[in-house]
Amino acid sequence: MPLTVLVVDDDLGTRLSISDYLELAGYIVITADNGQKALEMVEQHQPHLIVTDITMPRMDGYELVRQVRRQPPFRLLPVIFLTARTNTEERIRGYQTGGDVYLPKPFDLEELGVVIRSLLERSQIIQAEWLRSKAGEASMELEVSTESPTADFDFTEFKLTAREKDVLQLLAAGLSNAQIGDRLHLSPRTVEKYVSSLLRKTNTSNRAELVRFIMDHHLVS
Repeated sequence: MPLTVLVVDDDLGTRLSISDYLELAGYIVITADNGQKALEMVEQHQPHLIVTDITMPRMDGYELVRQVRRQPPFRLLPVIFLTARTNTEERIRGYQTGGDVYLPKPFDLEELGVVIRSLLERSQIIQAEWLRSKAGEASMELEVSTESPTADFDFTEFKLTAREKDVLQLLAAGLSNAQIGDRLHLSPRTVEKYVSSLLRKTNTSNRAELVRFIMDHHLVS
């Protein structure tokens, strides 16, 4: 499943140029023209990364990132500030607010693409390590628990094929579709079909919810 990038800028031309470039690179791109709308989209779509301007109506980029960082699921969400405010004080404020990278306008799309790819790769590694840690904690809890942690889920209807189980295991480890395809010798399109099937069977709406479902119901060893 392609990773999702939220682009926030009140300038339509900037949103379109970034969106076109990132979509050609294989990302899903969602956009907002102000911080308030962007905050709603973060909660609704759970993007993997945010690219945001600072000076915007209704809510500026600084406040957007502050609001996002207050929510535990998004405390490590990668954020790129893309702005004409380039003095040292503004950059310091951006980093203190929670930005990971501060790129000045005018910007180079190729450089932006490299930065995004680097931040997403780092984020995926961190997520995979976190999931492995949580899996270890869950395993220990199962050993001492006398109650079934999956009592609220009917596994008689939850029938997975052997290949779906393989994909599920690698999803829990934080691998992307391309990485899963390399491991299992499948095309990204085929992997996406398996992920879609898993989403349907677990009644989840996106990859993040699916991974949480996997961990909550201890579906991987």
